[in-house]
Amino acid sequence: MHFADAVGRQRRFFQTGATLALDFRRAQLNHLHAALESHEAELLAALGSDLRKPPQEAYSAEIALVLGEIRHAQRHLKTWAKTRGRRTPWLAWPAQGSMRAEPRGVSLILGPWNYPVQLLLSPLVASIAAGNCAVLKPSEFAAQTSATLGRLIRATFPEDYITAVEGDRDVAEALLQERFDTIFFTGSTQVGRAVMAAAARHLTPVTLELGGKCPCIVAADAPIDLTARRVVWGKFMNAGQTCVAPDFVLVDRRIRPDFVQALRRTIETFYGPNPQQSPDYGRIIHRRHFDRLAAYLPSGHIEHGGQMDAAELYLAPTLLTGAPADSPVMQEEIFGPILPVVDIESVDEAVTFLRDRPTPLALYLFTRDRAVQERVLKSTRSGGVSVNDTITHMLGQELPFGGLGESGIGAYHGKAGFDAFTHYRSVLHRSLMLDPPFRYPPPRISLDLMKRAMRFLLGG
Repeated sequence: MHFADAVGRQRRFFQTGATLALDFRRAQLNHLHAALESHEAELLAALGSDLRKPPQEAYSAEIALVLGEIRHAQRHLKTWAKTRGRRTPWLAWPAQGSMRAEPRGVSLILGPWNYPVQLLLSPLVASIAAGNCAVLKPSEFAAQTSATLGRLIRATFPEDYITAVEGDRDVAEALLQERFDTIFFTGSTQVGRAVMAAAARHLTPVTLELGGKCPCIVAADAPIDLTARRVVWGKFMNAGQTCVAPDFVLVDRRIRPDFVQALRRTIETFYGPNPQQSPDYGRIIHRRHFDRLAAYLPSGHIEHGGQMDAAELYLAPTLLTGAPADSPVMQEEIFGPILPVVDIESVDEAVTFLRDRPTPLALYLFTRDRAVQERVLKSTRSGGVSVNDTITHMLGQELPFGGLGESGIGAYHGKAGFDAFTHYRSVLHRSLMLDPPFRYPPPRISLDLMKRAMRFLLGG
């Protein structure tokens, strides 16, 4: 299985310079916008088939976010792509400096299965806006959505500009053998390491949007019912299969019983007494993932939920208490509808608990106390933070979204996405009129005088 010809065709098209024109990029963004609107019903049906996503959730969390990225890029593209003047050192006087935003070339975008539309096409928006060609690889686990995205891309763009390649892990590994100019991957930390290792063979820059165990800290002064609503919403959408979902809750033990009761009430309010019958609750992607999640349940005491139906890939929204810190459910990213609730004496204990753990993609903190908020922000590390909410820090275009350490490399959304697919090329235009001999050998001044002169000439 080889993709050298496909990548070569894109590279030749890129080398024509056609993608450099802003009018061309705007036209392609318009084409993608129109394609999403015209394929909306087909995409919603595919997402329902793969993950049992409710139409409202599928639209708002997938299609609407991509459309928002397109409109934002259209509004700001001229500013983002503008060549900007830069000061030059006196050593080069007289000269002019500039920084040019140039596309990297041919990009590879590897999408995941949990939000298969948004997390494949949002990076594509950035790639198009930056002037690149792109090869897309949707996840085979969301099979219906992958097929629909393949048809959408083929109907919208010529293959020598943007192409979608469907298939299993072998296809992804074969693509990674080719030389791309940038790679954008969304998925697990384990696979992210493999992608980075493959990219290293060609010294290809990567953007890795990974995951991790996103903690949620609930202080004693947090409003219990409001906090429960926001935690349940962020945790159990898409049946917990969200990279920034709260993975576990560290709650002040003084409010823990009331908070657990509020979580129970909220789950029933959202999904009814039997979430399996709810049209608003999704399913696990495949049997292997279902079995992995089911194995976590004996780690603690089930306070709520725990019902399973393997034939339907259904796992109820589940609350666990008493899970040991070294148990698998507290060590591995859950990525499903199981929420461990852990007692803490104070927010400071929560910070200590998190200090030696891998850096998560997101951190959530619920408290009214501004001093506590600032103390937690200064004492912890994460890709992003939502204070008194979950998920919403990643929904707009003005806040870059990305991880740190094991949760990822680089960021995107809005201008950050444009930057991820852009090389900023420094250019200096030097005059031919003057050429003082100062910099040429042999030296004409002492070392002490040279030190003082270089400090001035280099702006130190």
